[in-house]
Parts: sequence; structure tokens; C-alpha cells
Amino acid sequence: MSLKDSLRVMVVDDMSTSRGILTQSLDEIGIKNYMVENNGQSAFQKLVATPVHLVLSDYNMPGMDGLGLLQHLRGHRVTQRVGFILVTGKPTPEIVEVGRKLAMNNIIRKPFTVAQMKQTIEQVVGKL
Repeated sequence: MSLKDSLRVMVVDDMSTSRGILTQSLDEIGIKNYMVENNGQSAFQKLVATPVHLVLSDYNMPGMDGLGLLQHLRGHRVTQRVGFILVTGKPTPEIVEVGRKLAMNNIIRKPFTVAQMKQTIEQVVGKL
């Protein structure tokens, strides 16, 4: 079984259009085993119950933003080692710094190409 076939991913974004772009990119890369959530809180609850290998999370979401989700993941025994890629249109130095302190695995800027997404994922999980 290839990494593409076994990799479990969760996409978290409050905007349905952005979730669609992210899942379409995963489909084009060949990653089919993914779940979607529209907010950080419900994503965290699902991840504690059913951990994945990798989370692709938007930064700017109401309630719990992407870095809040990352902080919760790192603070829970079951999810502390889950790979995490932050997706944002404005990767400010402050966002990047906080993400690094929270052990963010990678960051990708919107808009992105499928090739950029594949490269970003491979930097976290290895060659797909």
C-alpha cells in the first residue's frame, strides 16, 4: 500500500469554497482518505476520537482559529504527534513564529497550486 493510499488527512476550514479547493487538491495528488470539518472545535473533538496523520487547517476561523487548533492538538496525548500544515492567505511573521513555537510542521499560502500543496505535504510526511 502506498503512502497516498494509507495517509489519513483532515481538512479544516470554515469556508466551503476553501474546503473544496483543498479537497480537490488532495484528489488531484491522489490522496483519497480525508475528512472535512468547518471549525476548529469540532475538528479537535473528532481528531481526539479518530486521529489522522495530517491536518490541513485554515488559520482564520471564528471561535478556534488554526493556531488554537494546533495548540489543542499539541496539548493532548492522543493528537500531540499529528502532522499540521497551516493554510493562510497572510502568513505574517507573528503567525509563523507562534506556529513554530507550537511545533507546526509546515505552512502554505493561499492561493496555492496543486504542485505547491503536494510539495508542502511531502515535506511533512515524505514522498507521495
